[in-house]
Amino acid sequence: MKVALTYNLKKKDPLKPADYFSECDSEETINSVVSALKIKGHSVEAIDVEYPALFSYFRKNRVDMVFNIAEGKHGRFRESEVPAVLDYLNIPYTGSDTFSLALALNKTLTKKILKAENIPTPSFQLFSKGDELLDEQLKFPLIVKPNCEGSAKGINKTNVVQNQEDLFKKVRECIDVYRQEALVEEFIEGKELTVGILENGKTRVLPILEIDFSNCKKSGEYFYSWKMKEFQGNRELGLVPEFFCPARLDKETEERVKDAALRTHRAVGCLDISRTDIRLDKFNVPYVLEINPLPGLDPKESNFPMMAYAAGMRYEDLIEAILMSASERTKA
Repeated sequence: MKVALTYNLKKKDPLKPADYFSECDSEETINSVVSALKIKGHSVEAIDVEYPALFSYFRKNRVDMVFNIAEGKHGRFRESEVPAVLDYLNIPYTGSDTFSLALALNKTLTKKILKAENIPTPSFQLFSKGDELLDEQLKFPLIVKPNCEGSAKGINKTNVVQNQEDLFKKVRECIDVYRQEALVEEFIEGKELTVGILENGKTRVLPILEIDFSNCKKSGEYFYSWKMKEFQGNRELGLVPEFFCPARLDKETEERVKDAALRTHRAVGCLDISRTDIRLDKFNVPYVLEINPLPGLDPKESNFPMMAYAAGMRYEDLIEAILMSASERTKA
């Protein structure tokens, strides 16, 4: 199969915030995906997404499938940019479509769908100006997040607040820096879990991954913040979480967590692959935080490959499964 890999390369720019390019992929990830596809017998060309070069490439080159890991460039619909171009040119691609990608990046809209589907998610409120009255039903501690960002952009230990003064300071900071609404939700104390869904012939829920932050006391980061994701494993900074896959759960709780992830995948309309982040409260209720239809595929550090390995898959098998899922789906 002739495959084009579309991606955004992670860069450094001293004029932009430190987390600006966090969603983009490293050269190691890009090279690993290319290598995996070649091992499986496909011809591959990697394309860094730039416009209008993207249009030009696909007008001049015929491909059987696009393996899309591009995060896009601008705005709250950016993850839909490349799929929208491919839809316009009638070229099949892996992963979710423009609608589901745009929806999943908008945390508040996703949570409204989860509520409608009776899938547990923390209570929340959206702030667009920073001077709105706080919903008196929300209980501290609360966490503040940019509404349309991924890879924990804009989130660190100071985003968990215990009072209104700190809350509104962080809300206004979020709105000013990220030029978008701030999502405020109840912070769920408990186990951090993430669940991968892989479609290849049939929908498969991968072994649940538990992230234990007990060894991260030095850093003060006790959840998946931007710093935790960006510098994971740095002992000097105290960013050394432990990973357990399968997660340390009893069978009943495991099934409840998997069911929440699968229902979220279907409610948002994801295709081929997704990763759902969940917090398990003290009563073992799985609260869905968000879903990522474009999960990271770094073979050494990303959560999704970890879960695939626990399921007995090699990296090249994972990449092939994503490709074949899209291929079979687009033939139907």
